Order: sequence, then structure tokens, then C-alpha cells
Amino acid sequence: MTYLTRRHFIRKAAQLTGSGYTAMMALGLIPEAPARTLNLPGSGNGKRIIILGAGMAGLATAYELGKKGYDCTLLEARNRPGGRVWTVRKGTKETETEGTEQTCTFDEGQFFNAGAMRIPHHHESVIAYCRELGVPLESFNNTNEGAYYYSDGGTGPLASKRIRQRELHSDMRGYTTELLAKAFDQSALDLPLSPEDREKIIGYLVAEGSLDATRLYKGSSRRGYSVVPGAYDQPGKMADAPALLHLIEAGYLSPHFYNVPEYTYEQQTTMLMVPGGTDRLTDAFVKKIGKKILYGAAVKEIKKTENGASVVYQDQKTGATRELAGDFCICTIPLPVLSTIANNFSSDVQRAVDMVPYNDTCKVGLQFRRRFWEEDDSIYGGISRTNMDITQVVYPCSGYLGKKGVLIGCYNYGSTAERLGNLSLPDRQKMVLEQGGKIHPQYGKEFESCFSLAWQKIPYSMGGWAVYSPEARQRYYPAFLKPDGNIYFAGEHTSYLTAWIAGSFESARRTVEAIHERVQRGGASASK
Repeated sequence: MTYLTRRHFIRKAAQLTGSGYTAMMALGLIPEAPARTLNLPGSGNGKRIIILGAGMAGLATAYELGKKGYDCTLLEARNRPGGRVWTVRKGTKETETEGTEQTCTFDEGQFFNAGAMRIPHHHESVIAYCRELGVPLESFNNTNEGAYYYSDGGTGPLASKRIRQRELHSDMRGYTTELLAKAFDQSALDLPLSPEDREKIIGYLVAEGSLDATRLYKGSSRRGYSVVPGAYDQPGKMADAPALLHLIEAGYLSPHFYNVPEYTYEQQTTMLMVPGGTDRLTDAFVKKIGKKILYGAAVKEIKKTENGASVVYQDQKTGATRELAGDFCICTIPLPVLSTIANNFSSDVQRAVDMVPYNDTCKVGLQFRRRFWEEDDSIYGGISRTNMDITQVVYPCSGYLGKKGVLIGCYNYGSTAERLGNLSLPDRQKMVLEQGGKIHPQYGKEFESCFSLAWQKIPYSMGGWAVYSPEARQRYYPAFLKPDGNIYFAGEHTSYLTAWIAGSFESARRTVEAIHERVQRGGASASK
């Protein structure tokens, strides 16, 4: 018998959901993300804070410190705020490393979230900021039983045929509960149960799996109909369930189709989203602190000084090099970028910066002239999943019944994202359309335009999110939790909520509290 080690479980969960956070949460190794009210007595007394990066962590730190009278300056290398909270719209431009410039040609009003797109209902720090800043939220349909699974290849009658998620879910619940009911029937399970207890369990299994009177699974209305019920003489006809062997042969019991995403803590319903694009949350912060952001300011050197910190940056417009001094510096720069910047960090911090990897991840937005997934397939939001390199097709959760629409034709991680990201933009588009066309044959006729990105090749990000193994979390993570002289660190990589906006916000609040407490104790001259 092969046992699943904790390390193996975490790695497998990360492959399915894109984040080891899922597994760490399941094992009780990380905390939840509740909202915390910052109760900070006293004033910042005009202490000067240099914040590196105007992503969500940088914006939140500037916002909170500004409330207490600190003088904050944010240096942002891009010409936009938000970092990996990025909504692509008409006119959006981006050039990947060693790539060519790409301009979004979507119709006005069409968009997709190239970065963060959904908010777990229990990430209360994000919800609290939305409430405080007047940013509305609505439901994100993360799970849709009417969306598809598509296993490319395989054998048998289901080979390379798409099936509805409800079909596989209903069939596998039916077959597994049938097997378990048989085991209870034969008293094959070594459990101290009375006959009445066994009957109660079998009754539950019959209901859960929709077994028939003989406790066998032969299909049910849960998986859908071959002829849907209607009026008058249309009672409907239930679709026949495939044999369990046929599901196995076609590949539908492979890890690509496990229910891990919908079971995981952070992706359970209800999930939320910002209507109109997640950058609306970014915009709300910028309205509060916009004048404090210097755009096009690429950091070239970070230095601890005797009484504070100093940052050298280059103005991207003029090419001029400037130096900015402050009492404290808060660094939110993603680690793949930070590793290329000159610094005098301690050896522990430098080692941590170099040793924590980031996940490769790609997203491809596709605009179609009609919303065929709604009109032809009755899919309203949710995600179709496949074992092909595109991994997921994410349907828009807004604009229902509109004339046109943009869906995310690919959202992948790891080696599949590496392969896709290494293609040229035309070849990338070709692959996504070819693979997606196997799920939706309408792709070829209805496609209008594409915008694709590989986060590992996006300047000033160079990756999707930090990926910690249990060993790396123990060995390197602590270096980011304490100041290095007067330099502090924040960002999703300095939290247990990597890949989520809440990780940025929680780390920002922790850093704000630490700096303010230090100032109240007597200034910036001594390390905490």
C-alpha cells in the first residue's frame, strides 16, 4: 500500500488549485484570514516612509499609515497601480520580457482580470476594505455543475468527449456509494455498528448516491436528461449513465478532474468579486493616496542606513537616477524582481529572497462576437476543466445575455504555464484556440480578439505568487517577518495566504502595526 505523505499531499493540492495554501489550510497549519481592526494610538509625527511597490500591499500600508500622520512615498516601476491585481481592457498595453508589445483590442466595456479575480467569503480583510472604501461586491460563480470536463485522449466510448460536471459528479457519487453500501451490506467493514446503525448509514448512502431499490447505481435525474422535461406530453427522459469502466478508460478519474478546487476552504461558495473588474478596488485606494505614488520609478538599489533607509531609483521617462531617504522603508517587491536589485540586506534576508520560488502561470482572454457558452450550452459563469495545457476555461460571471463577451480561455500553472509562456504570442493564441475548440467547437467561427500573458514574463512581477514548501516555510519565511534594520517586508509572499489579495492586506496591517509600535516606543534608531 502506498501512503500519501504530508509533503506529497501539499504538492498534489498545489498542482490542482495553484496554491499550497489549500493543503496547508486542510492540515491546520495556517490560520484563517479574519478582518482585524487596527487600533493604533498615537501619531506618526511625520516620519517618512518609503514604500516600494504600489500593489495591494503597498497601497494598504500607505493608506493605513497615512491615517496616522506618516509621510509616505510609493515608488512604482509600472505606469499603473495594483501590481498583480490587473484588469485588461481596451487599450491595455504590455510587453513581456524578450517579447513584442501587445495591445488589447477588446470592445469598449469588455475586460478580463489578468490577475486576482475572486475573493473567498472568509477573507474578511478584503471585504472590510471594500466596505470601508465603498467598493461593491457580487457573487463569483466559481463552481458550475453545467460547465464541462474534457479529457483529451483516453480510450473507450467516452474518449475525447466532453461531459457536464454534474454528470461525472453524479456518476462517481453513485458508483462509490454503491460500493460502500455493498461493503456495509456484507459487514465487510470492521466497525462496531448495530444492524440499526448499518441501516441508517446505508440509507444515507442510497440517498447520497441516488441508488435504486436494489442499492445499485443506474443513473438519476441529477446527472441530467437526454430529453428535458416540458409541458403536456414531455415528461423527459433521464440520460443513461456510462459504465464506471468507461469513465476510467476516458481519463475522467485522473487528478485533472478531482473535486479539490470546489472542496478547498478558499474556493467554497460563496465566492465574491468586484463588479467591473478587480482594479476597481485598486482605484478606490488610489483616490485616497494617489498623490503619494511616483509611477515609472524603477528601484535600482535599497540600502539600510544608520538612522533609516535609502532607495535609488530610475525615472523611466527621463532616465534620470534619483535617491530618496526615509525613516523606514517597506519593501513589497516580488522576490524574483527583488533578487535582481542591489541591496545591503542581511544574509538571512538575501538567502530567503533567492530561495523562495514563484509559480509560473498564464491567463489568456478571448473576446467572442456572441456569448455562445450561454446561448448554446447554458453556461453562466463557472469553470470548465481539462487535462490539456489550457487547464481551465473561466466564464464571465457578469454581463449575462450580452451581445459579446470575454472568457478566460486558459488559466494554468506550473509546467503547462511554462510551455505556453515560451510560445510566441501568435502560437500561444493558436494553441489556446485549438484546445479550447475541442470543448467549444464555436471558437473558430465566433473568435474576435485575444490578449495573453505569462506572469513569469511580466516585468516587475516575474511570476504569479510565492510557493513555499514546508521546509522553505520553516527555513526562509521567518526572515520576512522581522525588520532588517529599518527595512520591513510586506506582500503576499510574507503571509500564509500566498496568491490571495488577503495575503497582501494581512501582511500590510502587520507591518503597519510593527512600525507604529516602534515609533511610539521611541523612534527609528534601533532595530526591533
